[in-house]
Amino acid sequence: MRLKDCGKTKEDIKALVDKYMIDTYERFDLLAETAKDMYIYDENGEGYLDFYAGIAVNSAGSCNEKVVAAIKDQVSDIMHTFNYPYTIPQALLAEKVCTTIGMDKIFYQNSGTEANEAMIKMARKYGVEKYGPERYNIVTARDGFHGRTYGAMSATGQPDNGCQIGFKPMVPGFTYAKYNDLEAFKAACTKNTIAIMIEPVQGEGGVHPATPEFMKGLRTFCDENEMLLLLDEVQTGWCRTGAPMSYMNYGVKPDIVSMAKALGGGMPIGAICATAEVAKAFTPGSHGTTFGGHPVSCAAALAEVNELMDRDLAGNAKKMGDYFAGLLQGLPHVKEVRWQGLLVGVEFDEHVGGADVKHAAFDRRLLITAIGASTIRMVPPLILTEADCDKAFAILKDAVEAVEK
Repeated sequence: MRLKDCGKTKEDIKALVDKYMIDTYERFDLLAETAKDMYIYDENGEGYLDFYAGIAVNSAGSCNEKVVAAIKDQVSDIMHTFNYPYTIPQALLAEKVCTTIGMDKIFYQNSGTEANEAMIKMARKYGVEKYGPERYNIVTARDGFHGRTYGAMSATGQPDNGCQIGFKPMVPGFTYAKYNDLEAFKAACTKNTIAIMIEPVQGEGGVHPATPEFMKGLRTFCDENEMLLLLDEVQTGWCRTGAPMSYMNYGVKPDIVSMAKALGGGMPIGAICATAEVAKAFTPGSHGTTFGGHPVSCAAALAEVNELMDRDLAGNAKKMGDYFAGLLQGLPHVKEVRWQGLLVGVEFDEHVGGADVKHAAFDRRLLITAIGASTIRMVPPLILTEADCDKAFAILKDAVEAVEK
């Protein structure tokens, strides 16, 4: 819907939001009216170069034509049904996802945090049923982020800051260990530990990729101790990191993996994939969903995954990620550039604040986000070109120079 269709001004819309919506977001002064490929456009048609991509969602570009066509085609046939009938989009997407990433079974959810909830529930049920009632503990990483529902929030290793503030007590059964420290994870595990759960790249934690030694070491340790390896690929999944799933960059395979964001191409969908053995923990009535596996979302996801794979956007993510990271090394006051594919973080020294850079970039029509006091994060659509990188770098350089202390 556009302003001309609703008979209101931008200020009217902002006033309605202020009056009726609960305030949990830091709003840009931007009315996002349309979007296409690498850009979001305001009510005046001014384009903003989008290095948010809906927070790593619009990986094949905003309003990708094939995804839009799939949505329109499906919505005219059946918009929603419960999960007792078979539906074609669910079946075709299940085959495509499982065969592409080498997993056996899939369960659909609506979002990333729901996918992580399902992953936690499956791991715990598997542990309790196979080993006994005390085998449910899960070790996760400090500074990780797994979502905002209670199980996922409790798994999030930020007990003294972040999303847990004001919501304690947390769900019991989680222990935290230092990310990329294999010995710390080993020490945190006990006879009651059933799983280790991490992100292959900590996104909200500041863009920190797992080292190969850490990832492979966790897989080996889990195998040796009859534990499960759970990977949260809500943000890293579906070509963002230079492979269909980030774990493929490491040559390991999880027992369960969660996904969302890029999977739907802009439509809400989440999922977990599991090995056939672990998936047996979920039986009729043990878990369920009303909207998970929604026909329209599954149709969109199938079109999106086909676009990502057919156009080798994982390969482009790796190529453009390396190119963009090379440019970013030349920004003033850079302390470190961290990336895997097109999940890119820049940490500045004490002379530059990340939030200041974010707002200065917005003033110059580049959309990015900030993490903590000194880091910016960028997750652009995977259709990114060198010209887009060059333009973003020029804006960021100007933004940093404008805010340096």
